[in-house]
Amino acid sequence: MVEGGPIDVLTGDWLAELTMLILAGNRMKGRPGYAPTFLRQLEDVLGACLDRGVRIVANAGGLDPAGCAEAVRELAHRLGLSPSVAHVTGDDLTGRPLDLVNADTGERLDAAPLTANAYLGGRPIAAALSAGADVVVTGRVTDAALVTGPGMWRFGWGPDDLDALAGSVVAGHVIECGCQATGGNYAFFQEVPDLAHCGFPLAELRADGSAVITKHPGTGGLVSVGTVTAQLLYEIAGPRYLGPDVVARFDTVTLTQDGPDRVLVSGVRGEPPPATLKAAVTVLGGYRNTMTLVLTGLDIEEKARAAEEAVWARIPRDSFDRADVELTPSGLLRITVMDADGRRAGRAFSSAVVETALAGYPGCYALTPPGGASPYGVFWPVLVPRSEVRPRVFVDGEEIPYEEPQPPAGEDGPAERQGMPGGPVSGPEDDRAARPVARRAGGPAAGPAGAPSVRVPLGRLAGARSGDKGGDANVGVWVRGDEQYAWLASFLTADALTRLLPGLAGHRVDRYELPNLRALNFVVRGLLGRGVAANPRMDAQAKALGEELRAALVDIPAALLP
Repeated sequence: MVEGGPIDVLTGDWLAELTMLILAGNRMKGRPGYAPTFLRQLEDVLGACLDRGVRIVANAGGLDPAGCAEAVRELAHRLGLSPSVAHVTGDDLTGRPLDLVNADTGERLDAAPLTANAYLGGRPIAAALSAGADVVVTGRVTDAALVTGPGMWRFGWGPDDLDALAGSVVAGHVIECGCQATGGNYAFFQEVPDLAHCGFPLAELRADGSAVITKHPGTGGLVSVGTVTAQLLYEIAGPRYLGPDVVARFDTVTLTQDGPDRVLVSGVRGEPPPATLKAAVTVLGGYRNTMTLVLTGLDIEEKARAAEEAVWARIPRDSFDRADVELTPSGLLRITVMDADGRRAGRAFSSAVVETALAGYPGCYALTPPGGASPYGVFWPVLVPRSEVRPRVFVDGEEIPYEEPQPPAGEDGPAERQGMPGGPVSGPEDDRAARPVARRAGGPAAGPAGAPSVRVPLGRLAGARSGDKGGDANVGVWVRGDEQYAWLASFLTADALTRLLPGLAGHRVDRYELPNLRALNFVVRGLLGRGVAANPRMDAQAKALGEELRAALVDIPAALLP
């Protein structure tokens, strides 16, 4: 990114729900509470950035932004450089009294938090840049804040510039996951040239909040309306994308191909942010262990039942706090146990599974050796009043005057459970566009009367992108033409999704329409339990859910197929 062409700000997103747990574990072991990989990458480019006037903004500070900033200064001194280094704090709420009601489920937490961090916005970053910082490291901020903050600094956006702020949030959401905006994980990956050398995305941000998403010349990958649509649908819920600086309306986004590998993102409207901030709380959940057996040949399901019976005969299933069994489409039987007692979930369990090898189903072999249990954490999103969180900005170790400005008054209401890991806060759901769309289940899909249909995988027509949202999963589905979208919107109801993906049975599925993107977004409530670290699924972050849907056979009007 630094050497491939001109840029003004280099951003880096290091934090996710799971990352906070990992950093907490590192800190308990006496290791840094920040991301040391940031320092290794910074060593390669810090000198070039200072020579070219490129500012660096990253949330790699994790649980210790001050420690990360000091490590940056030490690195710079060793390299013979003298950048101005700023850090942002105020997100850490650990040890403070919190109302530990889960913003997604309404449950109340009765355990002591391991970490508790509010999601800050971009304004403290802008203050640090305005004070002359060359490098800004933060703790827990929204992922989009890494772009919104530099936009505030460059263009002087105030709290009332809602549309410009919303546009920068959309741009930040597009580029935050790197190559996922330039062809990585793209449903139609065959269209992506030189995917092995995929270039990272950059946003040419404008004063009105619009942006062109592109990449440096000479890099592989693809920037198209399709690749940008795919990333826009990643880990979102309804059309109202809530954050600490603004509510961005994803149902107002317009995408226009602006030349080769250039997509203009425009028309984004913003609304006032809510009076609450989302805070990510983590707790130790206990100990977990997984053993994986391979099932091959004939009678797969019968072999799976025999394997289960053999295991539970040696170590009863009800002796654990929780035991889950997953038979994957690829013939893997995963047995996961969770318990407060690490010994019970450790070798006592894994050795019992191995003991079945010579007295079980034919062709039995395991992919995992017997081993001990590992501690796991639980992610717990809560809401805190904005007035109780005070960001602080330090430049070269000295605190500078900073007062969080009062945003326009927004309305708080039922949490829409928005956002990605590290994403926006929860807040209002007060208009019709933000609510799940109720549609008839089943019945013939819209299409030309009497038009012939062919039974093909849904993915021959539609793209999809899926991911995790705490304990929920999302699946975004899009098509490329208006007639295709009319068919998709009629056919793919929430009930139809559950029929095509039987593993979703028993979970509430909310459907949202984004006609400007020719897309539907589904949120599967509770599919991932209490987050990725506490989730026994093989696909713990629901990354493959979209591709499973695309593989499902459906009847599509032949005239709509490419």
